[in-house]
Amino acid sequence: MQKKDIKSMTLAELEQELVLLQEPHFRAKQIFEWMHAKRARGFSEMTNISKALRERLAEQYEYTDLPAVEELTSAIDGTKKFLFRLHDGNVVESVWMRYQHGNSVCISSQAGCRMGCMFCASTLGGLVRNLTASEMLDQVYQIGRLTGERVSNVVVMGVGEPLDNYDALLRFLFLVSDEKGLNISQRNITVSTCGLVDQMKRLAGEHLQITLALSLHAPDQEKRLRLMPVAKRYDIHEVVEACRDYFDCTGRRITFEYALIDGVNDSPEDARTLAKLVGSLNCHVNLIPVNPVKERGWKRPAHEKTAVFKELLEKSGIAVTVRREMGKDINGACGQLRNLRQHSAAQTE
Repeated sequence: MQKKDIKSMTLAELEQELVLLQEPHFRAKQIFEWMHAKRARGFSEMTNISKALRERLAEQYEYTDLPAVEELTSAIDGTKKFLFRLHDGNVVESVWMRYQHGNSVCISSQAGCRMGCMFCASTLGGLVRNLTASEMLDQVYQIGRLTGERVSNVVVMGVGEPLDNYDALLRFLFLVSDEKGLNISQRNITVSTCGLVDQMKRLAGEHLQITLALSLHAPDQEKRLRLMPVAKRYDIHEVVEACRDYFDCTGRRITFEYALIDGVNDSPEDARTLAKLVGSLNCHVNLIPVNPVKERGWKRPAHEKTAVFKELLEKSGIAVTVRREMGKDINGACGQLRNLRQHSAAQTE
């Protein structure tokens, strides 16, 4: 018998399970609190539940508890990077970052990624599988436990394309923001996408209060095609219009992620073209000097070029920042540590 994933269940679903087990209604709330508020690592820690029920639960339900197999701490800024092992032996990576406004955790939504973006280490091995909602949740829970600090912001921007794992993502968003659990405000949650327009429209229809971040990375369709295979499916103007629809449905300002690559998309003309593309939206542009990936060969532009690009956008009335680089000395960028570990493992086989 295949066990059910209990930590991915909503409270209403858990209540139905307890009915089937012929247990009192209040047991569901106790178990839900142990999983999501107290963040118990297993049924054995649920001390106000009888041993007999705990044993029945262990027999019938899978309890996600991701062991950390690697933890690195940046000597530069204190950023922490974690590798967690899944039950099938795959590993996923997560990042903990301290900011003045609180502690942020960046989690993965898939083991690997099939989007193929040319500047990203996450896609190098392709997609292995989607993560469950509980596997996404437990990255947040384990980091809170390991650091001993409260997580106030969650970013789904690690390995994987979140909207390619839509149903599990949506379940994760509801659970991580549940007032009976970790109770992270939806306004403190950001979900990144490379631009899956159909799913972006679905997400807009959920009327959540999360921030949508679009990985844009190019000012026009021609350059986006060079960098992002998803552009073959969705034209850049179609993607931007989906962002406009998201704002209209939710009132939440759009973030555009733009990786600056030396000699590819970082010229003054690129900046002016980008300003025309997104300037009419209520948006914020986050400029990201590209993280060097050995297999790709891209380089980041000089600081002076980045400053000129930023200034041209600001003169067009666009809110823009240059992302502060975090965890540079610990392979902080998406997919780098996971890719390094997999490459090392392959060499020793």
